[in-house]
Amino acid sequence: MKSQAKRSIAKAITWRITASLDTFVIAWIITGSIELGGFIAGVEAVTKIFIYYVHERIWNRIKWGRK
Repeated sequence: MKSQAKRSIAKAITWRITASLDTFVIAWIITGSIELGGFIAGVEAVTKIFIYYVHERIWNRIKWGRK
């Protein structure tokens, strides 16, 4: 695997961790429950991966901006 690809994978993983921690903290503050905050962050992480995949597949079909 090329260095560029490894970097992209590392960025994707660290972004997902950062975004899920953000969701956890917000959910914890709103609900007052660490357990519920963790549950919400866990569900969000799984659903966002699926939603991102669908989003990418749709954008792969759009020719706008491509040469």
